[in-house]
Amino acid sequence: MRPAQDLTATPGVPPARLDEQQLLRELETIHRTRHDTLLHGSSDALATHNARMAELEGEYLRRHPRRWVASGRTRSGARARTGS
Repeated sequence: MRPAQDLTATPGVPPARLDEQQLLRELETIHRTRHDTLLHGSSDALATHNARMAELEGEYLRRHPRRWVASGRTRSGARARTGS
């Protein structure tokens, strides 16, 4: 009999154990595959993708709490861009 699958665990190395270059590479890969997973992946694949993306992005934000934010990527910047 097989043990029950842990649906809360995501595959891959825990993000906190990745060095900076590895973390950025993982983020690039997961963002590149996002659209296909959303459109064509199973519910389980999408759930796993969501969880892994959240882990990776959370780790990036933890490491870079004062990262530079482009003014056009803020709400006020977007409103200024559209003239709202």
